[in-house]
Amino acid sequence: MRTHWRRQVRNSAAALTVLGLALGLSGAPASAQAPSTVRINEVESSDGSPGDWIELVNTGTAAVDVSKWIVKDNDNSHSYKIPSGTSLAPHAFLALNVESSFGLGSSDSARLFTADGSTLVDSYTWTSHATTTYGRCADGIGAFTTTTAPTKGTANACGGGGQPSDTAWPGGSAVTVADASNVFGENLSGLSFESPRVLWAVDNGPGKLYRLVPNGTTWRPDTAGGWSSGKALRYAGGSGDPDAEGVVVTPDGLFVATERDGSHDSTSLPKILRFNASSTASSLNATAEWNLASDLPSLPANSGPEGISWIPDTFLTAHGFRDEHTGATYNPAAYPGHGSGLFFAGVEANGTVYAYALNLSGGGYTRIATIASGFPSVMDLEFEPATGHLWAVCDDTCQGHSSTLDINAQGQFAVTHTYNRPTGMGNYNNEGFAIAPQTTCTGGHKPVLWSDDSNDGGHALRAGTLNCTP
Repeated sequence: MRTHWRRQVRNSAAALTVLGLALGLSGAPASAQAPSTVRINEVESSDGSPGDWIELVNTGTAAVDVSKWIVKDNDNSHSYKIPSGTSLAPHAFLALNVESSFGLGSSDSARLFTADGSTLVDSYTWTSHATTTYGRCADGIGAFTTTTAPTKGTANACGGGGQPSDTAWPGGSAVTVADASNVFGENLSGLSFESPRVLWAVDNGPGKLYRLVPNGTTWRPDTAGGWSSGKALRYAGGSGDPDAEGVVVTPDGLFVATERDGSHDSTSLPKILRFNASSTASSLNATAEWNLASDLPSLPANSGPEGISWIPDTFLTAHGFRDEHTGATYNPAAYPGHGSGLFFAGVEANGTVYAYALNLSGGGYTRIATIASGFPSVMDLEFEPATGHLWAVCDDTCQGHSSTLDINAQGQFAVTHTYNRPTGMGNYNNEGFAIAPQTTCTGGHKPVLWSDDSNDGGHALRAGTLNCTP
């Protein structure tokens, strides 16, 4: 995401519209879906911020059109209607500020009806105000309990109730700047280590790829191979300006996640592009493209795929990963031409991670899994081979929180921990995150890097450490 757009959103007075954009809501028709996939997920009845609110969540795998659905308390004359053109993406959250229509009492109910008012979709009744909020643990499917903190528009804080609560960053508290002053400017986004001494970074406006190398305790653009100012990225054939948001290096090449074409930046164009990073050309044309638009929910132009990671088939099969496309354990042989692993794309608009088998000749793909990150937005993804964690990172929208996801007994990636940012780091607009290889471990810690899209204080890179957990 480009910085200027984020600032415009924050200054908007249309609170529900802003929340809808952040969570991937749109006026586009949603696919047909049983109303039962939408659930009341959290309730604030005691003058929250702002006022009383009710949060919904979509537990399904397809968007649900909730236009004109009705929310009531225990009084049928008290009614709040969801605005027209509201679609709730898979695993997304929608907070409704019902205070404008009615207040929720200490002994009251929250009831959700379809647009005609005849079908009760979900309800929850309480007899006294919660000290925090009432929320389902786990989100959308568990029983209501008193949460450990209000989490309007994001995953519930359940403590020991079935979903992880935030804990301290699992590494050093100190964070240092990792670039010289104003080397990159704004719009630096995804990061990916190729080796301990080669780090790749993408810029989302204009689309650009950097090859970074160590410079003492910091990182700088490689001065060899024409990389000193980065290289412009183009779609196949040399056209356009891919809005490069995420990058990952794999055995099959370097891949970039993009939201749109900067030459037509009001239109969503969610793609994964492959580039030949060994090329000596001054600009790089994509050698293959995968357009995900037909598979993803309708997305705002600047809130599409932000993060990308890759996980080898050997790890996925060893841990019994489930293929939602076949309804069985993932079998790599079912996807000829996909290489030796799956790609995981994190979407900013709805906080959902989508796993794909890409036909590496270009164009074809199959969605293998749909994963809730626990955040309203995913800004980067990082697979850590040493632990098997898939890290999902949010930005200043979520106070710099990150989560780890692991394959559970059902063969699905699920959130196992959520972490606060290191105490030594401010709440920056971090859109990139990379963990150095395990071979860099010293004294029980290995380096990690964040990229700040806003270039706060004239710096776009910051370094910290992560525990070298075996």
